[in-house]
Amino acid sequence: MTTAAARTARKKMTLRDAARQFLKYPSPWMIGAVLVVAVVARVIVGDWQLTDALVPLAIVAVFPFFEWMIHVFILHWRPKRVGRLTIDPLLSREHRAHHVDPRSLPLIFIPWKSLATWVLPLAIGTALLAFPRLGMGLTFLVCIAVAGLVYEWTHYLIHTDYKPKTAVYRSIWRNHRNHHYKNEHYWFTVTSSGTADRVLQTYPDPAAVENSPTVKNLHAEVPA
Repeated sequence: MTTAAARTARKKMTLRDAARQFLKYPSPWMIGAVLVVAVVARVIVGDWQLTDALVPLAIVAVFPFFEWMIHVFILHWRPKRVGRLTIDPLLSREHRAHHVDPRSLPLIFIPWKSLATWVLPLAIGTALLAFPRLGMGLTFLVCIAVAGLVYEWTHYLIHTDYKPKTAVYRSIWRNHRNHHYKNEHYWFTVTSSGTADRVLQTYPDPAAVENSPTVKNLHAEVPA
């Protein structure tokens, strides 16, 4: 068997196997470090109030729409020329490569350079500056770090050989697989199925959608 064939061959995978491989990549550790520091800081600061309970509820409600917007407007960003400058963020470039080869594990994760230079600093800055209380901001940081880990784990697991065991995960798995293997213009959420996509009208009946000729080559010209 060739190297390429060996890499793409399906094999039986358990959750333990998946977790062991998941922890070989930097983004879970980077997000996890922020989570640990945020939890410790939140406990030290104290000042627990009822409004802290609203933060996780708000994140659960908003996160599918946040995923959708990031996916549509950043990950599927079409490179733009401004004079001699080409605007083409690393996240967008990596995501195009991810569509070319959805089974390449390094391309599944948020690039560590993006996490280090702006994703995590933006989350930390928002927590420290955008809330009326430091405690509430740290609650936000804990919750958004958990959401980030859930996103990374779910996205990673969908692209591995792990087979869905529950109806809920199977629907999430199918939703994202349709995005990668049927049509890249629909099914943009990753950690849920039919939430933001339904509201924003990107959740059609798969049987009514044609296979896209550019699903593995975003922004390519469609042959006439």
